[in-house]
Amino acid sequence: MNRSPENLNPTIYERTEERSIVDTDYDNEKSDEFDKREIFDLIRTISDPEHPLTLEELNVVDMDGVHIDNAQNTVEIHFKPTIPHCSMATLIGLSIRAKLLYTLPPRFKVKVNILDGTHIQEHQINKQLNDKERVTAALENSHLVSVVNRCIINQDGMENNGEDKENNYR
Repeated sequence: MNRSPENLNPTIYERTEERSIVDTDYDNEKSDEFDKREIFDLIRTISDPEHPLTLEELNVVDMDGVHIDNAQNTVEIHFKPTIPHCSMATLIGLSIRAKLLYTLPPRFKVKVNILDGTHIQEHQINKQLNDKERVTAALENSHLVSVVNRCIINQDGMENNGEDKENNYR
């Protein structure tokens, strides 16, 4: 079934500048904590399921919605759908969660929520996105994983941060 996008004319926002790489980033002997920007860089390039745009370009994710606590090993993301009745909100949240689960060390507990007041079903969707059993079942569904992978991976078969990770998502 081929349906047209719900938000036919979304507002497109400017992308954040790429992070500058410094010499210490290449030092494998140096241990450093994850920061807000690193987490944002992981999710900002996820593709929207309906548009050939990233979640950052649609302002679905931004730096203010990223919360990390290295001491508690938690990452929490708050995202905002482009419209209050977006039927893709669960898929977007699942894509964000999957990307973080696939790329962060397993010590992190990941929580993904729709920003308060930005979706008519935010409470139900947030409950689904943070139910470990539901997420696991969703990521075992081959059709759903295929759709999530298309959001996470560029058309070149490269993960949106440039690394070839396609086989890690199956």
